[in-house]
Amino acid sequence: MMGRGDWVNSADQELDRIRAVYAAYDRSARVQRRWNPDNLGNVAMEREKARRIERLLHGTGHWPAGDDCVLEIGCGAGDVLEGLRLLGIAEQNLYGVDLLPDRIAAARQHLPAAHLECGNAAELPFPSGQFSLVLLFTVISSVQSPAMSQALAGEAARVLRPGGAVLWYDLRRPNPWNPEVRAVSRGELQRLFPGFRQELAPATLLPPLARRLGAATPQLYPLLAALPCLRTHWLGLLVKPVAKERTVHA
Repeated sequence: MMGRGDWVNSADQELDRIRAVYAAYDRSARVQRRWNPDNLGNVAMEREKARRIERLLHGTGHWPAGDDCVLEIGCGAGDVLEGLRLLGIAEQNLYGVDLLPDRIAAARQHLPAAHLECGNAAELPFPSGQFSLVLLFTVISSVQSPAMSQALAGEAARVLRPGGAVLWYDLRRPNPWNPEVRAVSRGELQRLFPGFRQELAPATLLPPLARRLGAATPQLYPLLAALPCLRTHWLGLLVKPVAKERTVHA
């Protein structure tokens, strides 16, 4: 059984590994070219994801309303949160946490009224049940430690209110070009979020293929993305159960 000291050392090692991986991404010209925002395939992937998210949240009744708060774990530079703001969610109701200070600094430039924190997502600084929606986008697939994955998922579940949902977007297939990430199966999700209802569907055309479609992207991307075998991610909801009231017998 892992003691508190062993857990802390293991967690610190995993956090250091993640920091090193992202620092290497930032130094790599190849990685930067891969995610060039002018590439039509990247544009198509992001547009598809945004459309599906808006349709999913409205269609299931999980679109935040009024003072509902939204948290993104691993928010990076705030691109996803900014997309939600553009779709009409009040900026002051948006929260984000990321491990990397430079990512949070960039996010604050775009979202000055949002609540953005630099820190370890396995120890969130929020009360239980604060959020109606928690976003986890390509986070668990970047974590190699099972204990860290479990702690992170546990914190996401803790801060989510009963009946709320985790908006999930992550790899369903391994990436042979990147050993630092892994696929996340439905079975693992059941272990990470016990009792949550899964409403997931395959999404996103195989990125290396999407980026090579060139000028034919508008015509070819929808056709190829319609084939489930070419979709590399899960997109959908993990819905937190509502606790049943106890019946008191006289």
